[in-house]
Amino acid sequence: APWKKLVFACNFFHAVIQERRKFGPIGWNKAYDFSNSDLETSMMTLRNFLDEQDFIPWPALVYVTGMINYGGRVTDDLDRRLLMSILAKYYNPDVLDDSYKLTPSGVYRVPQEGDLSLYQEYIRGLPITDTPDIFGMHDNATLQFEMQESKKVVDVVLSIQPQVSSAGGGKTSEESVADLAKEIEEKMPRILDRENASKEKDPFAITESGMANSLGTVLGQEMDRFNKLILVVRKSLKDIQMAIQGTIVMSGDLDLMFTRMLNNQVPALWERYAYPSLKPLAGWVKDFLERVEFMDRWLCDGEPNSFWLSGLFFPQGFLTGALQNHARKTQIAIDRLNFGFNMSSVTDVAELEGQPENGIYIHGLYLVCAQFDLEKKMLIESSPGSMFAELPVIHFEPVENYN
Repeated sequence: APWKKLVFACNFFHAVIQERRKFGPIGWNKAYDFSNSDLETSMMTLRNFLDEQDFIPWPALVYVTGMINYGGRVTDDLDRRLLMSILAKYYNPDVLDDSYKLTPSGVYRVPQEGDLSLYQEYIRGLPITDTPDIFGMHDNATLQFEMQESKKVVDVVLSIQPQVSSAGGGKTSEESVADLAKEIEEKMPRILDRENASKEKDPFAITESGMANSLGTVLGQEMDRFNKLILVVRKSLKDIQMAIQGTIVMSGDLDLMFTRMLNNQVPALWERYAYPSLKPLAGWVKDFLERVEFMDRWLCDGEPNSFWLSGLFFPQGFLTGALQNHARKTQIAIDRLNFGFNMSSVTDVAELEGQPENGIYIHGLYLVCAQFDLEKKMLIESSPGSMFAELPVIHFEPVENYN
């Protein structure tokens, strides 16, 4: 009878999808609260199918368990696809074969049919630390999980450590923050001003079709956002230095800013006006300066050969603007256009000789726990210990009725 093997497979599947949550966004795009009621319902479904049928209706069993019992909680299409792929490994005819392995190593498998003690003995013999292959993930996934846990511990330690100066005549906390604020203030870029726009390659000029340049509109909107952030950062840096000197009152925002700068964290006051970022303060400042420099070059030198997509506040608006430009150029309705993607072999933007005839070149995108093979033009597994891999320049080409 397949009952015992399928019960074990169902429970194992439940454990796997629960544990994938610890890997964060590489486990699931969204965090789902799979509960014991999902497991109990799936067990009842399994029993009903086995009792009412002379054979095992695999397609119906997989559909009801994956799309209804568990899939009812899943809101992301790719997560649902992943859920069904994982379930297919546990609900298939091969599971009933004693030689079937859940992982290539053979450590994880469905035990031979027996009594309860046999299953308990097998479970007690499993590794204490789960290897990532049971979750269908690369070894680097464990590295990322450990980094996340370490960061949590460090954040807790930083939040409770006393704000005292180091022994031996080192700098006080006030001196350290004041020096850091002054250093960042000296690096602050100028405001992005439309009057500095290139005369020969004006990014706001009317296009050949006689219509407004949508990318110029996007540039103007991005400039406004960056200028607002520049002003906020610049003013807060002046205020924190004056508050440390006692010239002005240390407000709640400045006090929090003081603590976060001392811990190499981005002040919450800046995050309110900034783009989403997980970088620490030092990396955030460097990245911020590079983003403003890119916008300044776009403004003063005209449209670049390749656009730094991840360096924008609102990438979706930029992509819509690129589609609008193509729609006006070709007289094709924008709702009939979508992007096709061509991966190039160019990894250095400086190697590009110019812009494409249609569409745009994009750079600045990364893969997590994977990498792109430039020769085979396909995704491959990431190298051990390499968490992020930069993609080459990508040609985003508008295509009519692209699916």
